[in-house]
Amino acid sequence: MSTIHLRQLTTASPGQFLAGLTDFGPGRAELFGRSADEFLRVHDKGADHADVTEGSGGIWERLHYDWSDPTRVVMKTTDSNLWGGASGHTYRFTRLPDGTTEVDVVVVRDGENLKGRLLGALLAVVGKRVLGGELAKTAKAIEARNTESRDSA
Repeated sequence: MSTIHLRQLTTASPGQFLAGLTDFGPGRAELFGRSADEFLRVHDKGADHADVTEGSGGIWERLHYDWSDPTRVVMKTTDSNLWGGASGHTYRFTRLPDGTTEVDVVVVRDGENLKGRLLGALLAVVGKRVLGGELAKTAKAIEARNTESRDSA
């Protein structure tokens, strides 16, 4: 099992980041490069939760999203072709005095088969760099989306 801790500063507010994280519409891959539209299926969505299948490159997982606490989103893997057990993601948002937001992410990868265990072991070595780069791209995309909406208003 691999546990990867990531941290990203962003000019987006916690609410803006939460809105991006819980936007399951077409074009999700523009915010999350590892969530291709062809894998995206929303099974259920409420005011503070969702049941969503997403993935890319032949790797998919079904996640139960819970954002009942607006400063934290917990995504628990409920089904996957690679991940099981304790797998999932937790995002925490902290607004800082300078107006930026610190996004802390914990990704747990618990392989449920040989391919998952091998990829989990690889993520233990390169996961912080690879997933950290993806988080930085996501933050920039959410910032750009919010800048565009302000500019068009």
